[in-house]
Amino acid sequence: MSSREGILNAIRRGLKRGPLPADQRAMLDGRLATHPRHLIPARSRVSRPEQIALFVRNLEKEFATVERVPDAEAVPAAVADYLAAQNLAPRFAMAPHPELTSLPWDSRPMLEFEARRARGDDAVSVQHAWAGVAETGTMLFPSDPARPTTLNLLPETEIAMIRASAIVGAYEEAWDRLRAERGGAEPSGGFMPRNIMFVTGPSRSADIEQTLELGAHGPRRLHVVLVEDEPAARVALSEGDPRPEAAREPVARPGQIANPAD
Repeated sequence: MSSREGILNAIRRGLKRGPLPADQRAMLDGRLATHPRHLIPARSRVSRPEQIALFVRNLEKEFATVERVPDAEAVPAAVADYLAAQNLAPRFAMAPHPELTSLPWDSRPMLEFEARRARGDDAVSVQHAWAGVAETGTMLFPSDPARPTTLNLLPETEIAMIRASAIVGAYEEAWDRLRAERGGAEPSGGFMPRNIMFVTGPSRSADIEQTLELGAHGPRRLHVVLVEDEPAARVALSEGDPRPEAAREPVARPGQIANPAD
């Protein structure tokens, strides 16, 4: 018996229930196969420039900092400049992701790094964000050997590279993209990642006397290097989001989009 079946059998015993009737099983199998969408906020249903501007604005609202660079080759300079501005040593652990390891790090010879998972004594990490969600300013990090989860948790300072083309409007679009990437035989074998970390700003807590404390359960600083790899990013980030108070939306039924004009 597989571990999965053992867990499910233990749940059935706890519920004092045997296997599901055929009609209920068919209904659940159909839901799993079709992936029906949940609510999609109206604030995410905007043009590409506005989506990217919304992503940046929501990140900054949650105490993250953002630097825009014209291409990936400018990332090493952005990392070096940020570390210098924060008076941090030019040393970090970096995700062994091809988009990071292929960058021209030798253009900044003062930088010292190792491509590996994080250790307890690492002060800075450089991570690769798989996607960003504009509706909340959240970055998604699926677990992967090339994107170690520890880089999001152990160092006090996390620097994340994300491409503008990886930003979507709503969470449902991110799930669509993940299923499209992972659903085939290669390279994942059809399996979803073990977990996905959602990162919106640095770690924080206000559990004690309602006093906000950054770095409570993870990085104290989050710095995002946004690579403007599509024209919409350059438009959005040069002009800003022209809409006043665009974040309010009415409630929509599951699978529908709320009308921002309502």
